[in-house]
Amino acid sequence: MSRRCDICGKGSLKGNRVSKSYNHTRHTWKPNVVDVKTEVGGTTLTVKVCTRCLRSGFITKKV
Repeated sequence: MSRRCDICGKGSLKGNRVSKSYNHTRHTWKPNVVDVKTEVGGTTLTVKVCTRCLRSGFITKKV
């Protein structure tokens, strides 16, 4: 499953997790992406949307 928002394009970030002793280990931060059924142009589509876009009202859930 691709972790990318279809609305804003938010994706995974990579970097280092740094401990108190300053050891660096690779770490991946993943966005909170959910599958939402929505109506676009009269047809029902399942769209991957981050929760921030869903909360902001960029897309409306189909009931």
